[in-house]
Amino acid sequence: MKQKRATRVISLVTMGLLSAILLVAQVSLAFLPNIELVTLLIILYTLVYKKQVFLIIYAFVLLEGVLYGFGIWWISYLYVWPLLALVVLAMRKNQSVVIWAVAAGAYGLAFGALTAIPYLISGGPGAAFAYWAAGIPYDIIHCASNFVLTLVLFKPLFHLLTKLHTSQVNAFQGGGSGAP
Repeated sequence: MKQKRATRVISLVTMGLLSAILLVAQVSLAFLPNIELVTLLIILYTLVYKKQVFLIIYAFVLLEGVLYGFGIWWISYLYVWPLLALVVLAMRKNQSVVIWAVAAGAYGLAFGALTAIPYLISGGPGAAFAYWAAGIPYDIIHCASNFVLTLVLFKPLFHLLTKLHTSQVNAFQGGGSGAP
């Protein structure tokens, strides 16, 4: 019973830390237009932690709302990031870094259209189209930066994250101390 409780605590703490890493990564690059690590990290978190990623995502989204305010943009984050996780779950057997980079780039390109949905509901088609069209240059930057960052950082971060996850699993299955 103690082991089960300890496993849950470690899992919860891990999810909290991974959410915090998402927020720190987002805030630290906020001064750059649409260059972010959140997409790559959510892809990696989904591959390693599978459905637990939704806890990480919603904690991150809540933290962003607390930090930046709960505006109309925040509503889109309730579905945009989980949608990425669902796509990754559907593609989880892929092992090509290039395919992951293309997926991250495509997601960056589609981001503006996806986040325009609340504007469609609140302001109609004209508002949604204006919001999306005004952001196209930023979506192109988002696409290119997601592609490059994923291409360069996917393998080392995936290795690091899987090593961390494996050491935690082994520690609670009697396979060692859990120290990396």
